Amino acid sequence: MLFIDKDEVFRLLTPEACINVMREALINLEKGCSEQFLRTGIRLPNENILGLMPAWLSPEVMGAKIISVYHKNSETGLPSHQGVVLLFDAKTGTPLCMVDGNSITQVRTGAVSAVATNLLARPEASSLALLGAGAQARSHSAALMFVRKIKEVSVYDQIRENAESFAKWAEKSLGLTVNVASGAAEAASEADIICTLTASRIPLLRRSHVKEGAHINAVGACSPSHRELDTDLVQAARFFGDKLESVMNEAGDFLIPMAEGAVKKEHFLGELGQLLSGKAKGRQNDSDITVFESLGLAVEDLAASYYVYQKKQEELQGYVSRETF
Repeated sequence: MLFIDKDEVFRLLTPEACINVMREALINLEKGCSEQFLRTGIRLPNENILGLMPAWLSPEVMGAKIISVYHKNSETGLPSHQGVVLLFDAKTGTPLCMVDGNSITQVRTGAVSAVATNLLARPEASSLALLGAGAQARSHSAALMFVRKIKEVSVYDQIRENAESFAKWAEKSLGLTVNVASGAAEAASEADIICTLTASRIPLLRRSHVKEGAHINAVGACSPSHRELDTDLVQAARFFGDKLESVMNEAGDFLIPMAEGAVKKEHFLGELGQLLSGKAKGRQNDSDITVFESLGLAVEDLAASYYVYQKKQEELQGYVSRETF
């Protein structure tokens, strides 16, 4: 069985390619051409989590992402989320490949937000705010450049050194000049596109921080008890997500305002696949605030991993052919 490490994932899965792969995967999910189960988590005695995300992607491939979540790993220098994606031949059940899960998650998450941004942000949107300066800040800034002409970037992180490190990387790698903000309000107040990329348990982004017409990719909070957006912002926004089932089970950003009576289930206006197929209506005018709640889907991980697997197989076959002849 082939193993593909993170360096190979980053080499083979470019942001531009991944955006196209994610768009196709989301359309196929909406059409019923693939199937997945809601993320399952086993809470361990040490209060950490072992998560399982299984899916059947197509007649060719099926599999799962298996991930551990250890929130205190930041104290030791390890990632809080670590895992692998396993791919199986759907016709024979034969294991095909194991792929580094962290790199797949990093690239596909930014790519999915780019799909959402292309659907929901104003066409002329050019200023970007990033709340959180970790790996997802890099993934999102790189991917969003393929769907909008980003001219201004502002970043805020509770640890200022992280924000400064991101700013240096963005200038060197993407040619972007980044303003390091002293707070979420300063970073977001003039932004056309805002990405919340933190593990916050309480609202980081408030309605008062967001101008009319902005689009928000809410990425960091992925449990019923965690939220990055305040109730007033959710109430004021046209709200979308990757999957209705995921939002109604995992999105504290939506579930907490709904429990407060501020919104009803109908406030959720559609999935990305429905927007892509024209079954849901996105932005209605330039003053709309739009939110995409990103929770992460198994089909996204499998589609990205299968793309990497196919690219690697093409390279290996080409190498064998050269050696043979």
